[in-house]
Amino acid sequence: MFTLKNQRLLIAVTSIESQKLCSVASALQILDDGQANRQFHEQNTSLLTNQIQETTSLDPRFYVSALINCKHLQQIKSLHAQLSVAGLLNDLLLINKLLYMYVRYNALDDANSLFDEMPARNQISWSVMIGGFAKASNHTNCFETFREYIRSGEQLDVYTLPSVIRVCRDIKDLKMGKLVHHIAHKFGLHMNTFVCVALVDMYAKCGVIDDARKLFDIMPEKDLTTWTVMIGACAANGNASESLVLFDHMRESGLLPDKVCMVTIVNACAKLGAMHKAKLIHKLIQTQYHSVDMILGTAMIDMYAKCGSIETARQVFDEMPQRNVITWSTMISAYGYHGQAQKALEIFHIMSKNKITPNKITFLSLLYACSHSGLVNEALQIFSLMQNQYLIKPDVKHYTCMVDLLGRAGRLDQAFTMIKNMNVEKDEGLWSSFLASCRIYNQVEMAQKAAGSLLEINPQNPSHYIMLSNIYAKAGKWDDVAKIRVQMNNINVKKTPGWTWVEAHNTFHRFSSGDRTHCESNAIYEKLEGLIRKLEVNGYVPDTDFVLHDVSEEVKLGNLYEHSEKLAIAYGLISIPEGNPIRVTKNLRGNRHLCHNFMKVDKLDPLVMPKLLTMMLCGTERCSAELKDALRKAKF
Repeated sequence: MFTLKNQRLLIAVTSIESQKLCSVASALQILDDGQANRQFHEQNTSLLTNQIQETTSLDPRFYVSALINCKHLQQIKSLHAQLSVAGLLNDLLLINKLLYMYVRYNALDDANSLFDEMPARNQISWSVMIGGFAKASNHTNCFETFREYIRSGEQLDVYTLPSVIRVCRDIKDLKMGKLVHHIAHKFGLHMNTFVCVALVDMYAKCGVIDDARKLFDIMPEKDLTTWTVMIGACAANGNASESLVLFDHMRESGLLPDKVCMVTIVNACAKLGAMHKAKLIHKLIQTQYHSVDMILGTAMIDMYAKCGSIETARQVFDEMPQRNVITWSTMISAYGYHGQAQKALEIFHIMSKNKITPNKITFLSLLYACSHSGLVNEALQIFSLMQNQYLIKPDVKHYTCMVDLLGRAGRLDQAFTMIKNMNVEKDEGLWSSFLASCRIYNQVEMAQKAAGSLLEINPQNPSHYIMLSNIYAKAGKWDDVAKIRVQMNNINVKKTPGWTWVEAHNTFHRFSSGDRTHCESNAIYEKLEGLIRKLEVNGYVPDTDFVLHDVSEEVKLGNLYEHSEKLAIAYGLISIPEGNPIRVTKNLRGNRHLCHNFMKVDKLDPLVMPKLLTMMLCGTERCSAELKDALRKAKF
């Protein structure tokens, strides 16, 4: 007979016998329902150990309850031994729970041994074991166990497939992912919501966004999770504008976004730089929530910073009831985007006074801010502080910031020495940064070394060839330019087209160099010609060194005057109401001729200084120029 204490332990599991277990989720949920009584069980861990040792019961329900309340692996192993002695390892419900507990405590070797010895298995057994391997990133055993599951003849359930699909997503194994999709179709599970969401996510992470969208479009039912995954997938694959369209469709369908969805759409806004959408989403957040939590608030800081409003970003930061190290780091990074390194350093000092310990991201944000403001000495101090006081080892991103900083300052020898002496693996970003500095200071020999390393890492990236070609062109080495072009043609590498967007009338207008496809093209060029004439009268001299083609000066001037950035600004001047900023975004590195010469209109009105902000987004450089109507005040 049970003692009184054992009877009390059984209270949590009296309903298990009467319920049919048809999947992993249902089984484990039923078994874990006993955790609702944890307040009693957690009073004393040693009590549970004593009960396990003293009991003489053969009722599986007692052991299920005891397993649920195990606090460490040794207790699980003790129960396992007792079950073996009591001859209860034939009870499938009990052994599945034991298997689950091993997996839960990441004891995969014990779990696998138990799994191999099981006299019988059901869907739950397979799913727990496959899910355990997936969670532990043991991809090989996950796939092998899944293969055994298929061959066993057991019917697949909708909780096992997503685990395997997520493994395909994590390792970006598109071939395996498509095979699992085929298996889901064969078992009639391809339209299940859980399976579809996992497949959409997998296809998106593997870079085949079209397949993800096709599957999303044919889904018979879409819940909030499905919409959120698709919205995030579009943003992650460079189509943030479609994310905003999907968000609107989701709301029209009657679904209300939760905080996870809100964070996703806020991140999409940040990538697009859509200020009008940012304001609408902010209003929606204010309607739904009295205050924002740290995750959503941090995302909003990043959104406003990348949409060009550092003031609003700081306002969101100041109004947050709680902030963690990521929040502080994001605010530091925001000031870095906007070229306000001193304010970034101020935030860091306030953060230190509040006893918030900085992490790698904090120091990366600080170094980035210093890099884009030319604060060499401050950056060197921060780099030393990170290692000596906070004992944080710099990774390749920290070194990239330092190399970029030293390179921009013309200290190329020091930057190259740092590259040679660093004890972390050098990546594409590091060498690209150094190559860009070589271009600025016409260091052809160093540029060749950097380009050689870049092409070893990624020979298919067209920007590496273009950068080296531009360096040769600036040095007048036209034969070497021709060789680079031939090399690109031989391996079928094409230059990424440069685009510039300007936000007007609550939408984005895109321009390329010499673009005449816009419906207001005539008015744009007329405005641009008038603007250039006024600038030339006031001392503006085009820098034709940045037209890297072997052509006449007249043709070079024509190329400069028709840059996509100038066309975007001209359209902004004729379409955006006075008093509103003109926000320009690019997909490629900003052109110095535009940023350092063409936009220096302060000579015309010394009281008005246009702000030039340089932002790094998703591996590309985005320039956001808030003109604050400076051009109009200069009577343009």
